[in-house]
Amino acid sequence: LTCTMTCGPINIWPQPTGKASIGSKASRFRLSDVHFNVRTTHKPVEDLLWDAFRVFKEELRAVLVAHGAGEDEGDSSSVTDSGNDVWGRGQQDIGAKMEGTAAKIRFYKAVDDSRYDVDRFDIRVNVVKSPEVHLTMQTDESYNMTVGHMARSLVVKVFANSFFGAKHALTTLQQLIWFDDEERILKVLNKALIEDVPRFNFRGLMLDTSRHYFSVESIKRTLVGMSHSKLNRFHWHITDSQSFPLVSKHYPQLAQYGAYSDQEIYTAEDIRDIVKFARERGIQVIPEIDAPAHAGNGWDWGPKHNLGDLSLCINQQPWSYYCGEPPCGQLNPKNNNTYLILQKLYEELLELTGPLDYFHLGGDEVNLECWQQHFNESDMRTLWCDFMQQAYHRLQIANKGVAPKMVAVWSSGLTNYPCLSKNSFAVQVWGGSKWQENYQLISAGFNLVISHVDAWYLDCGF
Repeated sequence: LTCTMTCGPINIWPQPTGKASIGSKASRFRLSDVHFNVRTTHKPVEDLLWDAFRVFKEELRAVLVAHGAGEDEGDSSSVTDSGNDVWGRGQQDIGAKMEGTAAKIRFYKAVDDSRYDVDRFDIRVNVVKSPEVHLTMQTDESYNMTVGHMARSLVVKVFANSFFGAKHALTTLQQLIWFDDEERILKVLNKALIEDVPRFNFRGLMLDTSRHYFSVESIKRTLVGMSHSKLNRFHWHITDSQSFPLVSKHYPQLAQYGAYSDQEIYTAEDIRDIVKFARERGIQVIPEIDAPAHAGNGWDWGPKHNLGDLSLCINQQPWSYYCGEPPCGQLNPKNNNTYLILQKLYEELLELTGPLDYFHLGGDEVNLECWQQHFNESDMRTLWCDFMQQAYHRLQIANKGVAPKMVAVWSSGLTNYPCLSKNSFAVQVWGGSKWQENYQLISAGFNLVISHVDAWYLDCGF
């Protein structure tokens, strides 16, 4: 690995879009000699940066532990029973402050200081502009970073306009650090100048937790991988026809009837935990309750509670007549209780994940034959359009009367129909990369999120 880091091309991912000059010489350092300093006038930004630094330090410690070298490092950080470091602030040493009686100290054996090239490793972060701790489409994620080594001191200087830019700088710095297997020590490239700004302000990954349930810990591992690649939007496709794992405080029947089991669910506390975990890593969580199609299991309890049919064609056969894939299920566009439930779900999710300037309503693969069994509309696409407009209106109510700046839907037969405004809706294109709809939507002026099935889907054996 040392040869790869010092002899090959720049090992930054994604590669910086601006100037990038990285030396080939490395410095050996101790984790306990790393110091962190933040300069910003925004206290929430400072606090979140300290959280991000805690993550940075924990991940480096995990590298040491994975190589069986944790104790040899002489890192005498204080560690609570939960495994989290107890941090000071400003320029205090890591572990200089202890809180509560639960804390305990590990004493490691002395290590020969001559093994190390530095006595102090300073990371100095200056956030000069934005007070934001919630990502938006306008967030400036740029950063400039320099690394220099003088005498026995290593200094990293970071200048960013937001927490998110500074977080990306920490990720880049982490990519300049590695564990030398022969010397059994951490090393860092000790000279660098990097100017970087993301080429796209939406860099996402979608995870479907309905067709296949993922534990909270599995989701966190995904978020860690996203953070290391500087991806910034976690699109959480929470529900679909297969299952409804979200436990709603207003309508717990959805999970009661729709989850695979009482263990394969997501509570409000789970979601808060995931959102906090993501935010510390510079990632926004974008929830999606797919509607009106992709809504089967979990929606079949309406008649038992005097709410009528909330969804139609649930598990109907032959499935190929009534949905794109089994099991079938499509929300009832003429039952006001259906919209009320959606409104409350949006309200809960916005409270748990917000504030958000981007929200996903689903909206694709509506099977018109399903609805035609129940309604006599002359043009079923008009009914489809009415549903999406009503869902948008309910989202607006749930968001205290103001719609998120951009509301996303999947590409479908409706997005090429005169229904959705390009000023309010973005389209996530999931069809083939050469499909004509791509060019039509661009020509119509829509903002697009590109997730073509033949390039970006990872569910078909790729």
